[in-house]
Amino acid sequence: MLTWGWLDRCALLAATSLAGCATQPPAADIPGGRAPPLPAALAAPAPGSELVIAAMTFLDRPYQAGGQAAATGFDCSGFTRYVFGQALGIELPRSAEGQAQAPMLRPVSSRGALQAGDLVFFNTLQRTFSHVGIYLGDGRFIHAPRTGAQVRIESIDLAYWSRRYTGARRLSEGGASP
Repeated sequence: MLTWGWLDRCALLAATSLAGCATQPPAADIPGGRAPPLPAALAAPAPGSELVIAAMTFLDRPYQAGGQAAATGFDCSGFTRYVFGQALGIELPRSAEGQAQAPMLRPVSSRGALQAGDLVFFNTLQRTFSHVGIYLGDGRFIHAPRTGAQVRIESIDLAYWSRRYTGARRLSEGGASP
């Protein structure tokens, strides 16, 4: 199990928060007095950054079978569903398998193409899409693992998760709620 201290969490939150920040010089400092528009990538945080920040706020929440609320705890798909709803206003299906087949999500071509905010799926119950988490970047994901555990961050490269990885899904361009 990979554990992070408070400073590691703060550093990740700061880095992901700053990734979406941008400022422009005052119009008076620009010839002609008009600032050019910000590139779209800098104008607003990417959905993946918002998902990562939202997910991190639930670290150490208890696992609860069937759980889908911050107050009582989460199971894996309840966690991802709640985070997508809170961060982006997108209602995902209730089950991990349903999320893997959701029309607003598209498959990610390979593990090497993973981006922050992607849903990552694992075969933990002899079903292709029986467990789900949110990819954070740098080979780590956040999830609600099992009864008796809490929402936590782990490495996707650990032997257990690496052997069970079955794919990932990413919010489609312009992917709003269904």
